[in-house]
Amino acid sequence: MTLFHFGNCFALAYFPYFITYKCSGLSEYCAFWRCVQAGATYLLVQLGKMLFLATFFPTWEGAAGGYDLVGEFMKATVDLADLAGLQLALGRNAGKGEYKIMVAAMGWATAELLTSRCVPLWVGARGIEFDWRYLQMGLDSNISLAQHVAAAALVWLSSRHDLPPRLRLPLGLLLALSVYKAFLLEWAGQALGLGPWAALGARAALAGALGLGALRLLVTLLPGP
Repeated sequence: MTLFHFGNCFALAYFPYFITYKCSGLSEYCAFWRCVQAGATYLLVQLGKMLFLATFFPTWEGAAGGYDLVGEFMKATVDLADLAGLQLALGRNAGKGEYKIMVAAMGWATAELLTSRCVPLWVGARGIEFDWRYLQMGLDSNISLAQHVAAAALVWLSSRHDLPPRLRLPLGLLLALSVYKAFLLEWAGQALGLGPWAALGARAALAGALGLGALRLLVTLLPGP
């Protein structure tokens, strides 16, 4: 059973990234090092965010079990740096829009997977203990990939001058949602008392909304029949 558990966790966490890289056509463009550069951009942005948060946002010292709504909102605002980092990763690549989006998103998501989920998944899924949280982390990595693809598409759309003006407001709302998604999910979890699986479902629903919204905006820029 532990070996089966390890196989599930490993496949859920890593294979979707490999399949996306192969089936999206990135392998045909030899985009591996481009993805590595996008991942390095992610690491630099996260380092800058950590230094900024440690300097200007001290640890919450309120009542035990309390939730600093304003403080967490301000911390979430720092995630605007992620959009700037994605814009930088997109600008470093030449080619079609879909190629630039996938390179930036794959590099960004893979770097996040390696830094935040690689070690826990590897240690927990080796059969030391059977715990559903490692399976949840594997599913969560796929949700993160979808979110990063949607965010990269939205950032790319924001730089397009041929986007109809009537779609600028929906684009801005989707960009704001991509920035504050973690804050909204955490606040909803605190307010509604969501369990791990319910929180994962809410995260998947939010990723689906971002993806469908980005796809709807992208369709407007496709050439007509």
